[in-house]
Amino acid sequence: MAAREDGVQHPRRFYTAVTVAPAGGGHAVQLDGRTPKAPGGAPLILPTPGLAALAAGEWDAQNPYIVMVSMPAVRLAYTALEKIAAVREAVADEIARYAGSDLLCYRAESPRELAAEQTAAWDPLLDWARTDLGVSLEPTVGIIHREQSADALARVRSLALDLDDFGLAALAHAAGLLGSAVLALALQRGRITGEQAHDLARLDEAFQERLWGIDGEAAIRTQGRLAEALWLEQWFEALR
Repeated sequence: MAAREDGVQHPRRFYTAVTVAPAGGGHAVQLDGRTPKAPGGAPLILPTPGLAALAAGEWDAQNPYIVMVSMPAVRLAYTALEKIAAVREAVADEIARYAGSDLLCYRAESPRELAAEQTAAWDPLLDWARTDLGVSLEPTVGIIHREQSADALARVRSLALDLDDFGLAALAHAAGLLGSAVLALALQRGRITGEQAHDLARLDEAFQERLWGIDGEAAIRTQGRLAEALWLEQWFEALR
């Protein structure tokens, strides 16, 4: 039996127990003793016990139907297992492109209160990237693109490629979610929490909400982005 929702058919949960066990040099999620597989056939074997536990928790939460859209860690694990190895260079290039137009580098001309908030919140992260990561990005005022140094972008690319497939997949996801390679790297390294990353990424939006109020649909989107940032924090913590 299966449920249909928005035209998508969801299979009924077919397993009772969800466990984690050593397998294949890593840690496998097991459903009644059998390891589920990604669409391409790769078994769901993760590099750390914590990451396997995160994926297992999502499988265990499926009841009575299995809804893959509600399993972001499992879906990202499948991406890491079956896709990232073949496109590592391209993924690193994409993360470097986020650094080239990093959210933290574009400051408001007005109002002054927003500009001051951006300076107070974002400058410490740019300073951290410069001193701890060797990534020196220069902020600008306004929305006109400012070219960042080739050395800075190459350094971001190198940091991305230093990660394994699971770290690289999550870093790319975080950069896209946050609009910032710096925030993504800070989250990956535990410099900031998922909630902090989310709040820093939507500083401008939050400022406008304080002035004009909160739109209902926007609030729903905000909650969705926050949920993504929180599970990414769990992912990175489980990898460390």
